[in-house]
Amino acid sequence: MKKSTKNRMINSWQLFLSFLFISFLHFSCAEKNNYERLNEDYYVAAYIWPSCHHDERFGDMLWPGGTGEWEVIKKGTPRFEGHYQPKVPLWGYEMDDDPHVVEKWIDAATDHGVNVFIFDWYWFDGGPFLESSLNNGFLQAENNEKMQFYLMWANHDVRRNYWNVHKYEDDTSLLWEGAVDPENFEIIVDRVINQYFIKPNYFRIDDKPVFSVFSIDNLIKSFGGLEETKEALDYFRAETEKAGFPGLHIQLIAFGSPSTNLIENIEFLGANSITKYNWGGPHPEDYIKWGTESIDRRNQWDSALSIPYFPNASIGWDDTPRFPQKGKEDVVHYNKSPESFAAFLQKAKEYCDERPDEPNLITLFSWNEFVEGSYLLPCMKYGFQHLEAVKRVISDEYDPYSE
Repeated sequence: MKKSTKNRMINSWQLFLSFLFISFLHFSCAEKNNYERLNEDYYVAAYIWPSCHHDERFGDMLWPGGTGEWEVIKKGTPRFEGHYQPKVPLWGYEMDDDPHVVEKWIDAATDHGVNVFIFDWYWFDGGPFLESSLNNGFLQAENNEKMQFYLMWANHDVRRNYWNVHKYEDDTSLLWEGAVDPENFEIIVDRVINQYFIKPNYFRIDDKPVFSVFSIDNLIKSFGGLEETKEALDYFRAETEKAGFPGLHIQLIAFGSPSTNLIENIEFLGANSITKYNWGGPHPEDYIKWGTESIDRRNQWDSALSIPYFPNASIGWDDTPRFPQKGKEDVVHYNKSPESFAAFLQKAKEYCDERPDEPNLITLFSWNEFVEGSYLLPCMKYGFQHLEAVKRVISDEYDPYSE
């Protein structure tokens, strides 16, 4: 055999072995990623309230202690016997803009079936607010490819004493309006598309980036009317398509029960889906009553809409650290437990299963809302119990006959 022919055979054999080795690695990594994510059949999306770090623009004004809203959370006081305040995170008062902290979040979330983070995202006084948790924390986390994310533009008004009553006491004057002018909206559109939509793990439905809007009223107020708001959203859609996407998925947050006028506005604006931030008010003391009333409202929305309504599961409600005047009657506490949460999450999952033509998206309130008493992040009282509840339900280990 000629030497050149022999060398070609050796090279071909080496190439074949290399192909087998790479294929094995790819298969092994895929198996590993599937195991780490746990959940491939449902999009379980937990809201992140990114307040526990020092905001560069407004941190000194709102939370001068340098730790963001941990400053307020630590000052929570019990209002009745057995009231768990202050709430203490199991891992300590860690900064949510630290990538090493967020890496732990991502591992804990994906190990228990949560595979999407929805970041509350703000734009006040011509610029971003509380954006560092996303930019410096999540996007710098070495394992962030395991987790998808999207933005909820939290365009609500903020009164001066809302986020730090200990500093501003009875000053209820308006600090920020959630509405923006058209010029700022164009800046927002450019920033959102070029800074976030382009990320490979930005959450999409039908390959369209999902952008959620908290207040439809402030959205319309921004442009002065319904027609002008539709034009603004059409501009957003066109800019998203220019960036190479097939379109934009606009998601709106629903409050209360649907009215004819509200449904007409939603349809006119061309929204693609509706969901909740949480189960909403009024907040009864009984968790089961709160959840049952929410399901009733969900059914009303589902019947009224021609677009998908994605269910929400909420863990609780207790915003007493922000409001010293609130008491027992303002806290959801009766029948509140990880087991009760699992039962309502199971209802949300069944709702998705009954709609096989729609994405299996469930929103959760929330990942880390310690200040509002609703969080999956482990704490000293419940440990990992709420995350374990998600894991049982999403992996079909939840048994409604025994739980």
